[in-house]
This record gives sequence, C-alpha cells and structure tokens, in this order.
Amino acid sequence: MALPACAARALGPPLQPERRAPARTTCPRRHSRVEAELAASRPGSVAASVLAGPPRGVSRGFNSQPLLDEPPKASSSLAGAARTSLFALLPRSRRRRMHDLRRRWDLGSLCRALLTRGLAALGHSLKHVLGAIFSKIFGPLASVGNMDEKSNKLLLALVMLFLFAVIVLQYVCPGTECQLLRLQAFSSPMPDPYRSEDESSARFVPRYNFSRGDLLRKVDFDIKGDDLIVFLHIQKTGGTTFGRHLVRNIQLEQPCECRVGQKKCTCHRPGKRETWLFSRFSTGWSCGLHADWTELTSCVPAVVDGKRDARLRPSRNFHYITILRDPVSRYLSEWRHVQRGATWKASLHVCDGRPPTSEELPSCYTGDDWSGCPLKEFMDCPYNLANNRQVRMLSDLTLVGCYNLSVMPEKQRNKVLLESAKSNLKHMAFFGLTEFQRKTQYLFEKTFNMNFISPFTQYNTTRASSVEINEEIQKRIEGLNFLDMELYSYAKDLFLQRYQFMRQKEHQEARQKRQEQRKFLKGRFLQTHFQSQGQSQNPSQNPSQNPNLNANQNVTQNLIQNLTQNSSQNSSHKENRESQKQSAGQEQSDGNTSNGTNDYIGSVEKWR
Repeated sequence: MALPACAARALGPPLQPERRAPARTTCPRRHSRVEAELAASRPGSVAASVLAGPPRGVSRGFNSQPLLDEPPKASSSLAGAARTSLFALLPRSRRRRMHDLRRRWDLGSLCRALLTRGLAALGHSLKHVLGAIFSKIFGPLASVGNMDEKSNKLLLALVMLFLFAVIVLQYVCPGTECQLLRLQAFSSPMPDPYRSEDESSARFVPRYNFSRGDLLRKVDFDIKGDDLIVFLHIQKTGGTTFGRHLVRNIQLEQPCECRVGQKKCTCHRPGKRETWLFSRFSTGWSCGLHADWTELTSCVPAVVDGKRDARLRPSRNFHYITILRDPVSRYLSEWRHVQRGATWKASLHVCDGRPPTSEELPSCYTGDDWSGCPLKEFMDCPYNLANNRQVRMLSDLTLVGCYNLSVMPEKQRNKVLLESAKSNLKHMAFFGLTEFQRKTQYLFEKTFNMNFISPFTQYNTTRASSVEINEEIQKRIEGLNFLDMELYSYAKDLFLQRYQFMRQKEHQEARQKRQEQRKFLKGRFLQTHFQSQGQSQNPSQNPSQNPNLNANQNVTQNLIQNLTQNSSQNSSHKENRESQKQSAGQEQSDGNTSNGTNDYIGSVEKWR
C-alpha cells in the first residue's frame, strides 16, 4: 500500500516529535483526512466512538487501556507503521486532549445511562404508589399492574396539579415561616392582633391612678376646618416609620400627594391649599431639625399663620402627638447612628428666643462628626444630649432656665423637668410606643377617627437589639437615663390603661347595640302580633285607618295589663309582711312597672 506524497513528505524529516507544534504541510486537507482515518481505525478512540454512536449502557471504551505518551507497537503491515508514525507526529498536548475527550465521552455515557435507569425506576415506583393510593381512595377501578389509559392520565394530571400548586406557593410565599403561619391559621382560630406584642402578659397591674378624662382620648379633629396635627419627632424612636404612615398609609378624602424621589408630601385639606399635618414628611423641618416641645409650641403658630394679621388668624386647635421608646434600646440605637456619622448639628435648640451658647452646651467631639466612637467614650461625655433625651424634648425648658445649669440645683432641675414631661405627655392628644405598634395604630384611629390602610408591623430585630452588652453596661445606661426610665414607665402604664379602657368601651358599645337591636326586633314582633289579634277581634273595623296608632294602643294596653297582673300576683304571696311595708312595696313596684313600660315603649317608638 503506497502512501500519498503529502504523507511521505510529512513522515520524512521529523521522525522524532518536537515540543513545538509541527510545521504546516502543503496539503492540510489530505493530512487531516489521514489523521481522521487513523484515529477512526484505532479501537476505543474518540472518532470511533463518534462513528459508532453513543453506547448503550456502559461504554466498552470506558475501561480501555489509556493512551500512553509512547506510540503503540508497530504492526507488521505498512498501514500499522504509517499509523504509528503519524500518531507520533502529534504533540503531547493534543494526544492528552484526545484522551480526555474519549474519557469524558465514556463518563457522560455512563452518567446518562445511570440517570435514565434511575428515573425509569423512580417513575415505576411512583406509578405503583400512586396507583395504590388511587385504588384506596376511588375504589377498585383498576389494579396496580393493569391500569387503563384513563387512570394513567388522571394520575398524571393530579401529580402535575400538585407540582404546580407547590411552585405557586413557593413563588407567592417563599420560605417556611409563611407556610407555618398559614398552617396555624387553618388549625387555630385568629388571635387578637392587639394581644401582648412584647411577649408579656396581656393583663397588667396598673401602677398609677388616672381619671376617666385622662384615659378617654377622643379628639374632635376637623380636617376640613383649621385644626392641625403636630408631630414631635424624637430621635431613634421609630418616628420616621410612623411619619410615613401619616402621609402614605391613611384613608382620607383627599390623600397626600407623594412623588417618587421626594421625601416631602403635599397634605392639603379637602378643597383648600392648606396643610393639616405639621411633620417632617409634610412641611419639613420648619422649626429646626428634631425640634422639641419648647421649640414647637413657640414656632408652629408663627410658621403656620406668620403671614396673616393677628386679628385674622383663625382659632386653631394644635393637637400634638409623639412616639416614645424604651430608653436603653433608644440610647444604643442613637450610639450606633452617631457611630455611622450622624451629628444633628443643624438642630437649633432655641429656648426663650435664643440658641444656647458653647459654654452652656459644649460639644463632645472636635472633628466634623463623632463617627467610629466606642460605646465607653459615648457614655463618658457629660454633655451628651442622648442622656435623658426624651424627658428633655418633652418638657418645657423655660421652667429651668433653658440650658443654663446654674439657675437651680441639679436635683431640683431634674424633678421639674420630669414633672413637666409627664404633664405634657398626659395632655397630648396622642402618644404611642415603639414596642406596641398595633396598639399604637388602634389608639390613633380611635382618638382621631381616622383609619389606616394597612396594619402596622412590629419589628423586634433592630440595630439596638444586635448590640450585645453585659449587665454592668446596661445598669450604667439606665443610670445615665434615669429620668427617661421613669418617664417611660409612666408612659407605658398610661398607654396600656388607655388601650384597655378603649377596648372595654368598644365592647360595651357593641353589647348595648345588640341589646337595642334585640329590643327593637321584639317590639316589632309584639306589634305585628297584637295587630293581627286586633284585626281578628274587630273584623268590621277598617285597619287602614290609623294602623300605627291602633297598634301602639294595643301594645300599650297589653303590656300594662300583663305587668299589672304580674304585680298583683306577686303582692298576693306577701302575707307575712306588715301593711305599711307591703303598701310601700306595692307603690314602688307600681312605679317601677310604669317606668319600665314607658322605657320599653319609648325604645320601640325610637327604633320605629
């Protein structure tokens, strides 16, 4: 067998392979064809496996001898020598690549075979299981081994429907928490959404005695008039979330207009170009960044009616509201916020017509901010406004000389500030607690007769909860905020008593309404009953003449007759009593009878 000239020239000079790529021959197509033929003639090669197609089951070439770097033994024939010489011409990298391709093909064939057989066995087992379940539920329609085509289609449809429902459930409610909640909703009744959000007992023991006027907070807020809601926003109490609820999550005849990318919303009264809400997200920081009680009470009237003459200003009602938080959690949250670079240097702290001097209110840091400060340094600063911030922002600072600490002794100053904060908080139109979001929503809705669109969400995991402190540090934080601790205890007691009072009042009103409805239905029944009896006794009388009057007369006569008979029967059984007591008792019973009759008839006439 003669070799082609191109192959002879290729076999001539480079008898031993070089590390670099071989030189390009003059006839590349023939050379490629020869290499392909030689590779195809070798058993277990890549080309042979391609021509033979994918193996069935385990490939024969999977356990074949690996391709060595040395050429195979030369056969006695000229073709074998040519194949050996041509294979030796291939570089080592190409030989390894051909070996890898052959091995990958064999591994892929084995994996496909195993996967095919595994799926077939799984499908067979699933068919038997579903067939058994189907036969148990729907009766002996078909045996497990001999199921007709309709049964197979029905089983397939049920399986596909189940898989589709699982996929939809995972898309709508990912995770296991929502699924567990839904299972609990099917297995247990709906719980009270206002029940013990802080995982404490639903019933508490009041510590303070409040009057009915302190507990009953119902504001006649006229959004179409001149009344104004003023939100006092204390740092790190959840006021940002509550402020967004006021402008985005409340049902109004004319909702607030909130544009994308802007923090402020336009909250106008119906038919007027005047706001009904004074807050960060409606009017901005018009009285300064996080203005306190002292600043707002002197600034808000001037900002709202500043351009009008004093004689033309309307008589407004300013309804102040705020949110409080546990002092330790609020203190840690403010420290984390300051650690990230917050300063609140834009706060004015205006008191008595002027801001404090640098001697009255020194700074705790020297740079642009206090970012990265440790907790110990944050607590060591004696001029830190985070200490007792809630008491300071809710009290009237003019009573203690504003920020001048030399006006009165420290003990007296603390007492005046605490009493002022308690008084202002108690007389506010509304205040809520961060730890009771749903109760806060309920009391706001009952106070202002305004409903929210979606319920509030209780977030128990915050930045402050992620801070791990020991008992010693917690005691020190409580000592630095001892006024806030006492104020929060007072506010929590008042808040929970108000909530309990409003819930009881709501239940009493609902019970009274049901009783009136039952009384009305009973009166309607008695009216129709006596009217039908009157028509049967007097068939000659025309019932169209004054039917209401005749019915009312019949009702009154029958009720008086029945009550008189009952009272006479009861008085006949009192033989052992004295005559004076008996006559007095009879007069009292007659009076009660007449009063009960008149009340009952009046209620019937009212509902008619």
